[in-house]
Amino acid sequence: MEVVTSVAREVREAIFSNLPPGAEITKVDFEGPRIAIYTRRPQVFLENDSELVKRIAKTVRKRVIVRGDDASRLDEKTARDIILSLIPKEAGLKDLYFNEAIGEVEIELLYPEKVSQETLNRIFIDTLWYPRVLRRPPIVSRSVREIREIYRAEVESRRKFLKELGNRVYRKPVFETDRVRVVALGAFQEVGRSAILVQTPEANILLDAGLKPTGNSDELPMFDLPEFDVDSLDAVVITHAHLDHVGALPVLFKYGYKGPVYMTEPTLHLSKLLFEDYIKVSEREGRPQLFSAREISSIILHTYALGYGEVTDIAPEVKLTLYRAGHILGSALVHLHIGEGLINLVYTGDMKFARTMLLDPAHTKFPRAEVLIMESTYGSRSDVLPSEEEARLELAKIILETIEKKGIVLIPVLAVGRAQEVLLAILDLIRNKIIPPLPIYIEGMIDEVSAVHMTFPEYLSVTVRNLIYNDQNPFTSENIHIYRGENKEEVASTRPAVILATSGMLTGGPVLEYLKILSDDANSSLVFVSYQVEGTLGRKILQGLRKLTFLDEGGRVVTKELKMGVYRVEGFSGHSDRRQLEAYLRRVEPTPRTVILNHGERSKIEEFRSYLLSDWFRKKTHLNFNVLTPQNAESVRIV
Repeated sequence: MEVVTSVAREVREAIFSNLPPGAEITKVDFEGPRIAIYTRRPQVFLENDSELVKRIAKTVRKRVIVRGDDASRLDEKTARDIILSLIPKEAGLKDLYFNEAIGEVEIELLYPEKVSQETLNRIFIDTLWYPRVLRRPPIVSRSVREIREIYRAEVESRRKFLKELGNRVYRKPVFETDRVRVVALGAFQEVGRSAILVQTPEANILLDAGLKPTGNSDELPMFDLPEFDVDSLDAVVITHAHLDHVGALPVLFKYGYKGPVYMTEPTLHLSKLLFEDYIKVSEREGRPQLFSAREISSIILHTYALGYGEVTDIAPEVKLTLYRAGHILGSALVHLHIGEGLINLVYTGDMKFARTMLLDPAHTKFPRAEVLIMESTYGSRSDVLPSEEEARLELAKIILETIEKKGIVLIPVLAVGRAQEVLLAILDLIRNKIIPPLPIYIEGMIDEVSAVHMTFPEYLSVTVRNLIYNDQNPFTSENIHIYRGENKEEVASTRPAVILATSGMLTGGPVLEYLKILSDDANSSLVFVSYQVEGTLGRKILQGLRKLTFLDEGGRVVTKELKMGVYRVEGFSGHSDRRQLEAYLRRVEPTPRTVILNHGERSKIEEFRSYLLSDWFRKKTHLNFNVLTPQNAESVRIV
């Protein structure tokens, strides 16, 4: 505790040395990796565009937030009346929640963008309650509501966790940070179960914790390696909410992890949905439960959500910044600044270096980036995907041909990302009269995921964001029908129609029920729009499998011939193809010294490595970095 006291004393002294007269500071406290300054006069900090806060943050080299003094805050009733009088009616105020523990008032609005910063500053000055604006989605979202309720019900637990986190992050280092190594726990020379351990003399940081969606013995990352110890982890950083990047996170909590998890806010909401769906599918299919609902709640309470571009200390001499990855809603590139300028590491997770209808492309400019760990899902020379526009027109052709035959277009989708991209594409085709209006049925938590998209439009492309801001929400189109019934025959008899259902690789979920009904219907079409991992049913069908086995209502195995037209439309992928991977390496600033390839099948990784090391590539691009392709269980010392 002496070490912690020393750090706290240094921080307080640095803050007070920067304060003008009359600031009336009453307390300085750790709030996770942030420093919370409590004051009776917040206006002192709000003047001149918060220049004082910026100066303090620069001096202490930590994130700073200003809160109102506990004893000076107005009572809730009086504060509520003032807030109601200041929030404009067009903002659509839905609810207020007062968090007494930290002096924060949550303001739920339908249109947060209609409330100015000046109004929020006035609320803070007049009430001493710090205003935190939350968006209420236009359709009911169970996951959004439940996460907010968990935080509100566990205020004291959360406050205690953040206090302990601050003490741990800002502990005095015992050892000098003079070396760093990366340990490959999963998704090296394979796709699935992404997990990377970054080790310094003082810290152990896990980047992603995914599952391999085949259900085999290699489902989990290599948490049994001697380098990995759940009790020694300082932090877990999650890039995005797909099971192959976040699915093993509850397992860590099941076996004792109680530390922080860093991710974007949309990723937290989407991950909760994925975890719950994984439990349901496992129960339905009689598979062993890897985790329970208890672990999901623990994750929520231990998550520290970050926005893009926020620099945050996560361990002694390790700073984390998340940047846009362009893969799915809230997906992030991870930037680690390690040591006093020792080395900077960028991990792409899954990324898309192209603008889509839903998302803007992956970020390319970093303060420093000596090492780049880069996904290589489509690293082969033949992995040249059509543009999104070409994919849209190809999908239109399939839909029109299926309409002529009065069939059903069944599209297995990942609920997160591909479902929304394809949904927007079909609506765009209808709007431009390329295909006639037809019902689009969605099932398998796609509607919940779409509600999360509406809750965080600031993470979407400028085009979609502006539609939502102007009350023209594409996810609430009259053509979209949310189906939650048991009788899927009812939907399959509505012809012509499009059905979007999970899971995207045919590894479970309601899409299998539709496939059982439609498989022998030669008038219908099965359209794959996302990557199919080796070993999944989706991959086997693309490789030619046409005899499918299902369980009937009595639990007996039945075999059906797949007579549907089988199509693969690749332009909707959330991954970069070979050209985009190369373009990213050309555009990333600064150019890394070392590129480590991961998240790709062995043959694709090797082919991409050979290309990057070829004289032809180096002469063409003038890039001359080292390229490494470790296998799982190997470690690489990067400094």
